[in-house]
Parts: sequence; C-alpha cells; structure tokens
Amino acid sequence: MSNPGHIDRRRFLAGSAAALSFASLPLAAQSASPLMRTIPSSGEAVPAVGLGSWITFNVGNEPVMRASSAGVMDAFFDAGGRMIDSSPMYGSSQDVIGAGLEKIGRTGDVFSADKVWTGDTGEGPAQIEQSREYWRVPRFDLVQVHNLVGWEAHLDTLAAMKDDGRLRYIGITTSHGRRHDLFEKVMRSRTLDFIQVTYNPVDREVEDRILPLARERGIAVIVNRPFRRGDLTRRLEREPIPEWAAELGADTWAQIVLKYILSGPAETIPIPATTRPEHARENVGAASGPLLDAAMRDRISAFIRNL
Repeated sequence: MSNPGHIDRRRFLAGSAAALSFASLPLAAQSASPLMRTIPSSGEAVPAVGLGSWITFNVGNEPVMRASSAGVMDAFFDAGGRMIDSSPMYGSSQDVIGAGLEKIGRTGDVFSADKVWTGDTGEGPAQIEQSREYWRVPRFDLVQVHNLVGWEAHLDTLAAMKDDGRLRYIGITTSHGRRHDLFEKVMRSRTLDFIQVTYNPVDREVEDRILPLARERGIAVIVNRPFRRGDLTRRLEREPIPEWAAELGADTWAQIVLKYILSGPAETIPIPATTRPEHARENVGAASGPLLDAAMRDRISAFIRNL
C-alpha cells in the first residue's frame, strides 16, 4: 500500500509552472527589488538575509583562514547584506569578524548582532564590552541572551544599556527546538526587539506558537540553522533543481530553502553561515524575486521530509 503522505520525487521535480503560478503569490512577493525586513519595534528596514559565524569564522589566528573569512564578509556586503551574528560561544569568531570588517572597510556598514553568554550574570557587562572590542564597533546594534542562560538578569542589563544608548536592540535566542515553553513565557513577559530560533522546512515547530506570537508582540525573528549545518543542503544537492525554481529567481536548493523561510509567517531573517564568498552572494540573492505561497511551502517541506 502506498503511503498517502509520500510525495513522489519525479512528480514533484517535474511539477508544471501551474503548480507555482505567480497569480497565487502575494503581490508584495512579486517585486524584483531585494526583500527587506522591518524591525517592528522601530520601523527600521534591514536586508532580509544575514550572515552567521558559528564554526565557519572560528579560525583562530591562521592568516589565510582569516583572510578567507574577510572575503566572505566582503562578498556578503557587496551582495547587499548587513546583519552579521556571533557570540562569545563561537571561539575566535568575534575577533575574526572585527579584523575582517576593519580590513574591508565595513565597520560602519554592519548591523552587528551578538550575544551575552555567561551563567555569572554579574560578568555580563564585562563580557559584552569584550565582545564589542573584538568587533571594533562603537556599540552593538543588537545583543541577545544566548540560549536563555541567566535570561532574567541579563535582560535587565540589556534593557538598561538600551535606555542609555549603549546598544540599539535586545533579544533572546534558542536553537535546536530547545526550551520553547520558557521561550514563549519570556516573549510574553518581557519587551523584546528580536528573538532567534531554529527554523527550516524540516524544523517547523516554531510555526505553531513562536512565530505567531512574534507577530502579535511585534518582535523580529532571526533564524539560525537554516540549512541544519549543511546537512539539509547536502541531501538536497543530490536532487535536480525543479524547473519552476527559475521562476522564483532561485538557482540552487539553498536559495529555495531560504525562500521557504523568508515566506513564513513572521519578519524572519535567516543567518546562514558559510566559508565561501560565492555562497554568501547566493544566500543574499535568495531575497530577490518572488517567494513561495503556503501550498508550495507545504509541498517543499513534505518533499524534503521524504528524502
């Protein structure tokens, strides 16, 4: 007996243009202009695809690797990107970002998103200042409480820093679907500008409560692990690109996955990490052209789950 939930790969990949007609897409999604995201708490617009740094920028003092990381950032900015995300948890990534920004002359262009990550909440301010020095920026645009560690005291610290003009936005993060109940509680009880969660066509749990609540509360959403650390795109690369992808302006499966995230029910900003400049350009390029309607998003998710 066939599985009624199974999507035949051949039929999916050979889908006609009618399966994704532009008429079914929201008018706003049909614009040729690169997609921007509005931060609800301020109205500021930022490019819809950012750049992560976990693992990829943790290269220590190796000169060739640091130069390569600067090249990735240079390509990212040239393609129209602005937000770069890091954390004290990410080894040498913060210093690599700061040195790279200085090298390519982009310190004033970056939307700097970092985190506070220490169980000793009294050490939070010193850690944030050390991170800022690594980045070589006058202040952070956004500081987030990493994985809710010490969230109550850290959010008090961040709120005071925001009030004093020492940072612009505050938020909280989680990953791998962890602690969503507590995450929702914090979203409801504290004033936040951003949250950061894991979201992609396979990990969709946040669609049930977290993303709708972000819309309700006026919170922007940064998306980590869009490619599941590359596992998702590696699996998809074994499949041919669907013919209809060209109608979306998508040349790769990575861009299809990013369009899936960008088409979701919130002001989402995915932050894929990469070691290759061409991938940085490709990722930012996913924010151009039409997005996916709800039916195609469900179809893509089901197809990927059946791989």
